Amino acid sequence: MRVAPATHRRDERRECARERCSDHSQSVPESARVPDSKAINLANWEERVPAHAASPDYALALFREDPTFISDVVRFDLPLLGDVRGLCGLHLQCHIGTDTLSLARLGANMAGLDFSPAALEQARKLAAEVDAEIEFVQADAYDAVNVLGRERCDLVYTGIGAICWLPEIERWANVVTQLLAPGGRLFMREGHPMLWSIEDGRADGKLLVEHPYFEHAEPYVYNEGCTYVETDVAFTTHETHTWNHALGEIFTALMRRGMRVTGFAEHDSVPWDALPGTMERLDTGEFRLKDRPARLACSYTLQAVKDA
Repeated sequence: MRVAPATHRRDERRECARERCSDHSQSVPESARVPDSKAINLANWEERVPAHAASPDYALALFREDPTFISDVVRFDLPLLGDVRGLCGLHLQCHIGTDTLSLARLGANMAGLDFSPAALEQARKLAAEVDAEIEFVQADAYDAVNVLGRERCDLVYTGIGAICWLPEIERWANVVTQLLAPGGRLFMREGHPMLWSIEDGRADGKLLVEHPYFEHAEPYVYNEGCTYVETDVAFTTHETHTWNHALGEIFTALMRRGMRVTGFAEHDSVPWDALPGTMERLDTGEFRLKDRPARLACSYTLQAVKDA
Protein backbone atom coordinates (compact mmCIF):
# COMPACT_ATOMS: atom_id res chain seq x y z
CA MET A 1 0.00 0.00 0.00
CA ARG A 2 2.85 2.36 0.61
CA VAL A 3 4.41 4.18 -2.30
CA ALA A 4 7.90 5.54 -2.45
CA PRO A 5 9.32 8.48 -4.38
CA ALA A 6 9.18 8.93 -8.16
CA THR A 7 7.14 5.84 -9.03
CA HIS A 8 4.63 4.75 -11.63
CA ARG A 9 3.57 1.71 -13.62
CA ARG A 10 3.67 1.72 -17.40
CA ASP A 11 0.22 1.92 -18.98
CA GLU A 12 0.59 -1.39 -20.76
CA ARG A 13 1.24 -3.14 -17.44
CA ARG A 14 -2.03 -2.11 -15.79
CA GLU A 15 -3.91 -5.30 -16.66
CA CYS A 16 -1.03 -7.33 -15.25
CA ALA A 17 -0.96 -5.14 -12.16
CA ARG A 18 -4.66 -5.65 -11.60
CA GLU A 19 -4.28 -9.41 -11.79
CA ARG A 20 -1.12 -9.72 -9.70
CA CYS A 21 -1.76 -6.93 -7.22
CA SER A 22 -5.44 -7.36 -6.61
CA ASP A 23 -6.29 -6.28 -3.10
CA HIS A 24 -6.57 -9.28 -0.78
CA SER A 25 -6.69 -7.22 2.40
CA GLN A 26 -8.37 -7.99 5.63
CA SER A 27 -8.52 -6.63 9.15
CA VAL A 28 -6.71 -8.90 11.56
CA PRO A 29 -8.80 -10.13 14.51
CA GLU A 30 -7.20 -10.00 17.94
CA SER A 31 -6.94 -13.78 18.13
CA ALA A 32 -4.89 -13.89 14.93
CA ARG A 33 -2.89 -10.68 15.31
CA VAL A 34 0.74 -10.96 14.33
CA PRO A 35 2.80 -9.31 17.10
CA ASP A 36 5.63 -8.01 14.95
CA SER A 37 4.25 -6.03 12.03
CA LYS A 38 7.55 -4.18 11.73
CA ALA A 39 9.46 -7.40 11.01
CA ILE A 40 6.90 -8.46 8.42
CA ASN A 41 7.08 -5.09 6.65
CA LEU A 42 10.86 -5.01 6.81
CA ALA A 43 11.12 -8.40 5.13
CA ASN A 44 8.88 -7.13 2.34
CA TRP A 45 10.92 -3.97 1.79
CA GLU A 46 14.28 -5.70 1.98
CA GLU A 47 13.33 -8.00 -0.88
CA ARG A 48 11.95 -5.19 -3.03
CA VAL A 49 14.80 -2.70 -2.65
CA PRO A 50 17.01 -4.19 -5.43
CA ALA A 51 14.07 -4.13 -7.84
CA HIS A 52 13.33 -0.52 -6.95
CA ALA A 53 16.94 0.53 -7.43
CA ALA A 54 17.09 -1.22 -10.81
CA SER A 55 13.77 0.09 -12.07
CA PRO A 56 13.59 3.08 -14.44
CA ASP A 57 10.82 4.42 -12.22
CA TYR A 58 13.34 5.55 -9.60
CA ALA A 59 15.59 6.94 -12.35
CA LEU A 60 18.91 6.31 -10.59
CA ALA A 61 20.70 6.51 -13.96
CA LEU A 62 19.38 10.04 -14.49
CA PHE A 63 20.57 11.08 -11.04
CA ARG A 64 24.05 9.82 -11.95
CA GLU A 65 24.08 11.42 -15.41
CA ASP A 66 22.59 14.83 -14.65
CA PRO A 67 23.74 16.74 -11.54
CA THR A 68 20.62 18.94 -11.71
CA PHE A 69 18.11 16.09 -11.95
CA ILE A 70 15.53 15.82 -9.17
CA SER A 71 12.74 13.32 -8.59
CA ASP A 72 9.25 13.81 -9.96
CA VAL A 73 7.93 13.84 -6.40
CA VAL A 74 10.13 16.74 -5.28
CA ARG A 75 9.51 18.55 -8.56
CA PHE A 76 5.79 18.38 -7.80
CA ASP A 77 6.50 19.74 -4.31
CA LEU A 78 8.51 22.75 -5.48
CA PRO A 79 5.72 25.36 -5.75
CA LEU A 80 4.76 24.77 -2.11
CA LEU A 81 8.15 23.74 -0.78
CA GLY A 82 9.87 27.00 -1.63
CA ASP A 83 13.52 27.79 -0.97
CA VAL A 84 15.30 25.19 1.18
CA ARG A 85 18.86 26.43 0.67
CA GLY A 86 20.93 26.21 3.82
CA LEU A 87 18.27 24.42 5.86
CA CYS A 88 19.24 21.48 8.04
CA GLY A 89 16.80 18.87 6.81
CA LEU A 90 15.79 15.34 7.73
CA HIS A 91 13.87 13.04 5.41
CA LEU A 92 11.91 10.59 7.54
CA GLN A 93 11.34 7.14 5.97
CA CYS A 94 13.60 8.03 3.07
CA HIS A 95 13.75 4.58 1.37
CA ILE A 96 16.55 4.59 -1.28
CA GLY A 97 17.15 8.31 -0.93
CA THR A 98 16.15 9.77 -4.29
CA ASP A 99 13.94 12.47 -2.74
CA THR A 100 16.59 13.07 -0.07
CA LEU A 101 19.18 13.63 -2.78
CA SER A 102 16.77 15.88 -4.67
CA LEU A 103 16.37 18.12 -1.63
CA ALA A 104 20.13 18.21 -1.20
CA ARG A 105 20.45 19.32 -4.82
CA LEU A 106 18.07 22.16 -4.00
CA GLY A 107 20.55 23.34 -1.37
CA ALA A 108 19.38 21.76 1.88
CA ASN A 109 21.86 20.04 4.20
CA MET A 110 20.08 16.70 4.26
CA ALA A 111 20.04 13.54 6.31
CA GLY A 112 17.80 10.56 5.68
CA LEU A 113 16.38 7.97 8.05
CA ASP A 114 14.88 4.59 7.23
CA PHE A 115 14.45 1.23 8.93
CA SER A 116 15.66 -0.81 5.94
CA PRO A 117 19.38 -1.67 5.75
CA ALA A 118 19.06 -2.60 2.09
CA ALA A 119 17.40 0.72 1.23
CA LEU A 120 20.08 2.71 3.03
CA GLU A 121 22.82 0.75 1.30
CA GLN A 122 21.38 1.88 -2.03
CA ALA A 123 20.93 5.45 -0.78
CA ARG A 124 24.53 5.69 0.42
CA LYS A 125 25.81 4.19 -2.80
CA LEU A 126 23.91 6.69 -4.93
CA ALA A 127 25.02 9.63 -2.79
CA ALA A 128 28.65 8.52 -3.05
CA GLU A 129 28.40 8.12 -6.83
CA VAL A 130 27.20 11.71 -7.27
CA ASP A 131 29.41 13.22 -4.55
CA ALA A 132 26.51 14.27 -2.34
CA GLU A 133 27.19 14.70 1.38
CA ILE A 134 24.12 13.12 2.94
CA GLU A 135 23.99 11.27 6.24
CA PHE A 136 21.81 8.17 6.09
CA VAL A 137 20.77 6.67 9.42
CA GLN A 138 19.15 3.30 10.05
CA ALA A 139 16.38 3.48 12.65
CA ASP A 140 12.66 3.11 13.09
CA ALA A 141 10.84 6.40 12.54
CA TYR A 142 9.61 6.34 16.13
CA ASP A 143 13.25 6.15 17.33
CA ALA A 144 14.47 9.15 15.31
CA VAL A 145 14.80 11.48 18.30
CA ASN A 146 16.71 8.91 20.34
CA VAL A 147 19.13 8.36 17.46
CA LEU A 148 19.51 11.91 16.15
CA GLY A 149 18.70 14.14 19.10
CA ARG A 150 16.18 16.88 19.79
CA GLU A 151 15.69 20.14 17.93
CA ARG A 152 18.28 19.39 15.26
CA CYS A 153 16.22 20.19 12.15
CA ASP A 154 15.01 23.28 10.33
CA LEU A 155 13.01 21.02 8.03
CA VAL A 156 11.42 17.62 8.50
CA TYR A 157 10.33 16.23 5.15
CA THR A 158 8.26 13.11 4.76
CA GLY A 159 7.32 11.80 1.35
CA ILE A 160 4.30 10.14 -0.07
CA GLY A 161 3.34 6.72 1.25
CA ALA A 162 5.20 6.89 4.56
CA ILE A 163 2.87 7.24 7.53
CA CYS A 164 0.66 4.33 6.44
CA TRP A 165 3.44 2.08 7.81
CA LEU A 166 3.10 3.60 11.29
CA PRO A 167 0.34 2.44 13.64
CA GLU A 168 0.06 5.56 15.83
CA ILE A 169 -0.04 9.07 14.42
CA GLU A 170 0.30 10.61 17.90
CA ARG A 171 3.73 9.02 18.33
CA TRP A 172 4.76 10.21 14.88
CA ALA A 173 3.70 13.79 15.65
CA ASN A 174 5.67 13.67 18.87
CA VAL A 175 8.79 12.64 16.95
CA VAL A 176 8.36 15.38 14.35
CA THR A 177 7.86 18.07 16.96
CA GLN A 178 10.88 17.01 19.00
CA LEU A 179 13.13 16.81 15.92
CA LEU A 180 12.35 20.37 14.86
CA ALA A 181 14.20 23.36 16.24
CA PRO A 182 12.03 26.36 17.19
CA GLY A 183 10.92 27.99 13.96
CA GLY A 184 11.47 24.75 12.00
CA ARG A 185 8.84 23.34 9.72
CA LEU A 186 7.27 20.09 8.65
CA PHE A 187 6.63 19.49 4.96
CA MET A 188 4.69 16.38 4.07
CA ARG A 189 2.92 15.20 0.97
CA GLU A 190 0.99 12.02 1.56
CA GLY A 191 -1.51 9.68 0.05
CA HIS A 192 -4.95 10.90 1.07
CA PRO A 193 -6.70 8.79 3.72
CA MET A 194 -9.74 8.78 1.44
CA LEU A 195 -7.66 7.14 -1.29
CA TRP A 196 -6.37 4.56 1.19
CA SER A 197 -9.99 3.71 2.06
CA ILE A 198 -10.93 2.84 -1.54
CA GLU A 199 -10.89 -0.77 -2.71
CA ASP A 200 -8.39 -1.12 -5.53
CA GLY A 201 -8.19 -3.57 -8.41
CA ARG A 202 -11.90 -3.39 -9.29
CA ALA A 203 -12.62 -4.38 -12.89
CA ASP A 204 -15.78 -2.25 -13.07
CA GLY A 205 -13.96 1.00 -12.29
CA LYS A 206 -16.28 1.89 -9.41
CA LEU A 207 -14.96 3.63 -6.30
CA LEU A 208 -15.97 1.57 -3.30
CA VAL A 209 -15.13 2.65 0.24
CA GLU A 210 -13.93 -0.61 1.73
CA HIS A 211 -11.10 0.14 4.18
CA PRO A 212 -11.03 2.29 7.35
CA TYR A 213 -10.65 6.04 6.99
CA PHE A 214 -9.88 6.56 10.68
CA GLU A 215 -6.87 5.18 12.55
CA HIS A 216 -7.39 1.57 13.58
CA ALA A 217 -5.59 -0.42 16.26
CA GLU A 218 -5.30 -3.62 14.24
CA PRO A 219 -3.21 -3.56 11.08
CA TYR A 220 -4.65 -4.22 7.69
CA VAL A 221 -2.94 -7.18 6.08
CA TYR A 222 -2.16 -7.03 2.37
CA ASN A 223 -0.93 -9.97 0.35
CA GLU A 224 0.55 -8.73 -2.90
CA GLY A 225 3.17 -10.51 -4.97
CA CYS A 226 4.27 -7.41 -6.84
CA THR A 227 5.49 -3.88 -6.22
CA TYR A 228 4.67 -0.42 -7.54
CA VAL A 229 7.57 -0.03 -10.00
CA GLU A 230 8.28 -1.55 -13.39
CA THR A 231 10.05 -4.85 -12.77
CA ASP A 232 9.95 -8.49 -13.82
CA VAL A 233 11.18 -9.75 -10.46
CA ALA A 234 9.07 -12.44 -8.83
CA PHE A 235 8.92 -11.81 -5.09
CA THR A 236 8.59 -14.41 -2.36
CA THR A 237 7.46 -12.08 0.45
CA HIS A 238 3.89 -10.89 -0.06
CA GLU A 239 2.54 -9.78 3.31
CA THR A 240 2.49 -6.19 4.58
CA HIS A 241 0.74 -4.49 7.51
CA THR A 242 -0.56 -0.93 7.15
CA TRP A 243 -2.69 1.64 8.97
CA ASN A 244 -4.74 4.62 7.85
CA HIS A 245 -4.85 8.00 9.64
CA ALA A 246 -7.64 10.51 9.19
CA LEU A 247 -6.82 14.11 8.32
CA GLY A 248 -8.37 15.31 11.56
CA GLU A 249 -6.22 12.91 13.54
CA ILE A 250 -3.06 14.15 11.83
CA PHE A 251 -3.90 17.83 12.28
CA THR A 252 -4.90 17.35 15.91
CA ALA A 253 -1.80 15.33 16.77
CA LEU A 254 0.44 18.10 15.44
CA MET A 255 -1.48 21.02 16.94
CA ARG A 256 -1.69 19.30 20.31
CA ARG A 257 2.10 19.51 20.44
CA GLY A 258 2.27 23.19 19.58
CA MET A 259 2.70 22.92 15.82
CA ARG A 260 1.01 25.67 13.84
CA VAL A 261 -0.44 24.59 10.50
CA THR A 262 0.66 27.04 7.81
CA GLY A 263 -0.57 25.33 4.68
CA PHE A 264 -2.80 22.55 3.46
CA ALA A 265 -3.65 21.56 -0.11
CA GLU A 266 -5.44 18.53 -1.53
CA HIS A 267 -4.54 17.11 -4.94
CA ASP A 268 -6.44 14.97 -7.42
CA SER A 269 -3.29 13.06 -8.36
CA VAL A 270 -0.70 10.76 -6.86
CA PRO A 271 2.71 9.61 -8.18
CA TRP A 272 1.74 5.99 -8.86
CA ASP A 273 -1.10 4.05 -10.44
CA ALA A 274 -3.04 3.69 -7.22
CA LEU A 275 -6.24 2.29 -8.71
CA PRO A 276 -5.18 0.26 -11.77
CA GLY A 277 -7.59 0.46 -14.66
CA THR A 278 -9.28 3.65 -13.44
CA MET A 279 -6.38 6.12 -13.61
CA GLU A 280 -4.47 7.88 -16.37
CA ARG A 281 -0.91 9.10 -16.33
CA LEU A 282 -0.33 12.84 -16.73
CA ASP A 283 2.65 14.53 -18.33
CA THR A 284 4.01 15.25 -14.85
CA GLY A 285 4.28 11.54 -14.09
CA GLU A 286 1.32 11.78 -11.71
CA PHE A 287 -1.79 9.61 -11.97
CA ARG A 288 -5.40 10.65 -11.50
CA LEU A 289 -8.84 9.23 -12.22
CA LYS A 290 -9.72 9.06 -15.91
CA ASP A 291 -13.39 9.58 -15.18
CA ARG A 292 -14.37 12.68 -13.20
CA PRO A 293 -11.11 13.12 -11.27
CA ALA A 294 -12.71 15.71 -8.99
CA ARG A 295 -14.49 12.83 -7.22
CA LEU A 296 -11.43 11.77 -5.26
CA ALA A 297 -8.66 13.58 -3.39
CA CYS A 298 -5.65 11.34 -4.00
CA SER A 299 -2.97 13.15 -2.01
CA TYR A 300 -2.41 16.21 0.13
CA THR A 301 0.37 18.58 1.17
CA LEU A 302 0.51 19.66 4.80
CA GLN A 303 2.91 22.23 6.23
CA ALA A 304 3.30 23.19 9.87
CA VAL A 305 5.76 25.29 11.90
CA LYS A 306 7.07 24.80 15.43
CA ASP A 307 6.80 28.28 16.88
CA ALA A 308 9.72 29.57 18.94
